[in-house]
Amino acid sequence: MSGFSDLGPLFDPRSVVLVGASERAASVGGRTLANIVDHSDFRGTLHLVNATRPEVRGLPCHRRVADLPSAPELAVIAVPAAGVMEALRECASIGVKVCVILTSGFGETGEEGRAAEAEMKALAQSTGMRLYGPNCPGVTNINKRLGFTFSPAFKDDLRPGPIGLATQGGGLGRNLMQAMERGAGFALWCSTGNEVDLQVADFIHYMAGAPDVRVIGTILEGIKDGPRFLAAARAAAEAGKPIVALKVGRSEYGMRAAASHTASLTGSAEVNSAAFRQMGIIEVDDVDELVDVASLLARGRPGRGARIAVFGSSGGACALAADMVGQAGIVLAEFAPETTAVLAEKLPSFAALGNPVDTTTVTLTNPAVIEETLAAVANDPAVSLVMLPMPLDYGPVSLTVAERMAAAQRLSPVPLVPVWMSERTGAAYRHFAEAGMVPIRSLRNAARAFRRFIDRGAWEAGTMPRGLGAGLPDGPTRTLSEAEGKAVLRAAGLAVPEGEIARSAAEAAEIASRLGLPVAVKIASADILHKSDIGGVALGLRTAEEAGAAFEAVARAARAHHPEARIDGVLVERMAPSGGQEVLLSVSRDPVLGQVMTCGLGGIHVELLRDLSRRLLPVDAAEAARMLRDLRGFPLLQGLRGAAPCDLEALCAAMAAISALVEARPGEFEEIEINPLRVGAAGEGAWALDAVVTLRG
Repeated sequence: MSGFSDLGPLFDPRSVVLVGASERAASVGGRTLANIVDHSDFRGTLHLVNATRPEVRGLPCHRRVADLPSAPELAVIAVPAAGVMEALRECASIGVKVCVILTSGFGETGEEGRAAEAEMKALAQSTGMRLYGPNCPGVTNINKRLGFTFSPAFKDDLRPGPIGLATQGGGLGRNLMQAMERGAGFALWCSTGNEVDLQVADFIHYMAGAPDVRVIGTILEGIKDGPRFLAAARAAAEAGKPIVALKVGRSEYGMRAAASHTASLTGSAEVNSAAFRQMGIIEVDDVDELVDVASLLARGRPGRGARIAVFGSSGGACALAADMVGQAGIVLAEFAPETTAVLAEKLPSFAALGNPVDTTTVTLTNPAVIEETLAAVANDPAVSLVMLPMPLDYGPVSLTVAERMAAAQRLSPVPLVPVWMSERTGAAYRHFAEAGMVPIRSLRNAARAFRRFIDRGAWEAGTMPRGLGAGLPDGPTRTLSEAEGKAVLRAAGLAVPEGEIARSAAEAAEIASRLGLPVAVKIASADILHKSDIGGVALGLRTAEEAGAAFEAVARAARAHHPEARIDGVLVERMAPSGGQEVLLSVSRDPVLGQVMTCGLGGIHVELLRDLSRRLLPVDAAEAARMLRDLRGFPLLQGLRGAAPCDLEALCAAMAAISALVEARPGEFEEIEINPLRVGAAGEGAWALDAVVTLRG
């Protein structure tokens, strides 16, 4: 997808103008100037603009942007809201490439502020000048030590590293940055503010191409432009850079809070999560987990079928770690004979030499053994990660252990991950942090992070996703009758029972005889979607007379429950083959991310257990098969306890056909729901027994 600008001038500009430079140290303009001059390693040209002072902190000032001798690449706007538009217009007139608008008081304040943002957006679109903000904390490039920001914490949060951050929300973004205290290193951070122009997707796309970024972390409250976000995520996937995402607004409470904090659409939480899984985006549940997972991926890359080792000196902590590992569905590695031989040679006879490895008190008496044995475990060919439970702080003793473990990390091809379980964080904890080993603060969190790490490896070993759907504008919709909807499905290649509309009891009897008995009779009305609930369906009718009587019964029920409905008659259909499994299959439009396919087993699996699988379109037969395997009830389709296996090939073909139908007619379908799709035994096919098709326009 095109439309992404080069954001190099934002992250590493050769020339900058600070509009609103101030002598007042506590002001936005004063703090921003201090961060640039005192705490950054900015070696380009700095211009200052102040409407009332000829100089600030001894540096010369221009009265207006229009007075500058040349166009800077980057403008940082720190003037009050009333002066922002004039400054932006002057920046555009002289050819500034990117503007950072630190000022607040716009869309977050009400209608007047939203009108000002619309004016900003129009300026960006007409001139090509990109806008970052407003109401943002600025940009931080830690690897180059550049802070075009008013944050007083900039000078304290400067540990460089390979993780790029793009967040919606400055407070949570800064929280992530301060994970530097446990050794996490960051390359870049942007918190997008009101996203009048540049969105979180633009920063993810930039980081996908930035050579000093290996992992991208993001906190999302909402996604304004679904296709743009997906294009950025795809760029990261193609570059082999994992995205670790925390999506705010997954509960009703969270969605309301996110909506009050940002103007972005939150979209469906289930659809967001499905799209993330499809794109290889690792969704986490909290900010500490985001740091755990991103740091782990920055330190090493997962392989398929990853196995882990547990290594410690506390038998209880090792046993608890093994418990957590097992509960997370992770497999402990089986050591090679050479590894076991090293452990047997170096450790006491009463040590546990399997996995977990419990070194016992040898760490107190002979800490040099730690380095040798831990390095042997880490170099075992079956091991992808090593968990190091640290239940307590023994002061200098723990520091020595940490030093030996850090030395072993230098000999290890895989990450060694300390799990600091004590509330007391002393010199040993700090040593792990300085070594970049990023201690995790609980065994549960460590096991969860390892699970995410391993799952990413499995995703990388699979097929890359194809181009994903696009959001569509809102508009009027029209629901087809069941007969019309089934005609659409039949034309798309789905198996649909043969049927005709009858407008009288006699006609229903005649059609039943001609189609072949037994038949089903259903009320035919686009205004009545849930026909069974009102007695609008009669099944298994074995004579023409029964079909005629059923006409009267379902028509009477429909008029009683929906007197206002337009009724076309009844649909008389041949009964589909009995047996098999019923499946729900639908495609619906998410307002942010576009068309989404949902499948699930019928009955209680959907209604009670919510056993569903989702994918953004397109879905081919291979992807359909993966969707089905996601279902907890998938064994029922395979043939559980002697039952005949279902016709999975026909089911996957039906799913692919629905996807192809919607893809071929973009913008036409609001929703297609087939409930049920009856899947017979292998070779018997899959039949669309009931369908609701809603068109746009």
